[in-house]
Amino acid sequence: MSARVDDKTIVVLEGDETGQELLEESLRVLATEVTGVELDFLRFDLSLESRRNSQNAVVHEAARAIREHGLGLKAATITPEGREDVGSPNRILREEIGGRVIVRTGRRIPGVIPLGGVHAPISIVRMAVGDAYGATEWREGEGDDEAAFRTERIERRICRSVAEFSFRHAEQVGAKVFGGPKYTVSPTYEGMLKEEMDAAAERHPDIAYEPQLIDATFALLIASTGDPLVIPALNRDGDILSDLVLPLFGSIAGSESLLVAFDEDYETRALMAEAAHGTAPSLRGKNVANPMAMILAGAALLANGDERERQAGRAIREACLEAVAQGVRTADLGGHAGTTEFTDEVIRRVKSKLEVWAAL
Repeated sequence: MSARVDDKTIVVLEGDETGQELLEESLRVLATEVTGVELDFLRFDLSLESRRNSQNAVVHEAARAIREHGLGLKAATITPEGREDVGSPNRILREEIGGRVIVRTGRRIPGVIPLGGVHAPISIVRMAVGDAYGATEWREGEGDDEAAFRTERIERRICRSVAEFSFRHAEQVGAKVFGGPKYTVSPTYEGMLKEEMDAAAERHPDIAYEPQLIDATFALLIASTGDPLVIPALNRDGDILSDLVLPLFGSIAGSESLLVAFDEDYETRALMAEAAHGTAPSLRGKNVANPMAMILAGAALLANGDERERQAGRAIREACLEAVAQGVRTADLGGHAGTTEFTDEVIRRVKSKLEVWAAL
């Protein structure tokens, strides 16, 4: 992602339970006294209570702010189960920001043994809107004859965005584009994504391309342990695939999730970053949750700025991984560090790195 976001404002979307606690840890790392980068934080309360009180008006306001400023940092939020409740804010945010793809990358966490020998990064690039999510659903009949129906929809522009982003990302990270939808069983619906993948492969002939059906993609993931992979996917396929890939590397807490909106040239127009995990209510208030994914989410936003911001983002990423490698780990990674203790160590390392780099 090579876009330049000139606005120094990050729209902060507050959340629920442990999600909010970890957001505050990320903001500690992004503070000017740590990074040397002056940022403004425009905050919106997206807690469940606030969303209910405003009937989701606060979500729409936050989305407009991200469209205006270009960057958003979101805490995990609660999605209530009731059909008449406010639902998930993510669908509203994705649609109103104009997000087309969601990117989640599983990567090695130093000192943490991955499953199945996986060690090369695996990026899942999925549709941000459409498909099974937001489909029209209804039921007909009664008793044993009752049937449920769903009408799903995907758009070619979204398929093209997923495919094009996948090949550009693969070029940046030295990966091959792998996998795909079940285009043989569903040539009309799922075949649309495959058509755009094939077209993108022609536009990027130097990128290795190995299309697979989605079921074969799952089966072959372990067999492809030596290759960095970028996997384009439908919305729900990618959601499920992410939930498999990230734990392969030892913890879902080691990866940020990025929602990307593009301009006409497929350059990043808006970017919203969050952790890939949920609100973890059982960990609330215990100072034991791993803040790394939220800290990495903040670092990802800096990667789209000027040289100073990119340098700060790199320092944060390296500080996180080095801290883990040298034994400063939260309980989910087999360590004993608390949430604030881990963040304190990352802050110490970021300051040290930036001071040394400035001297050089």
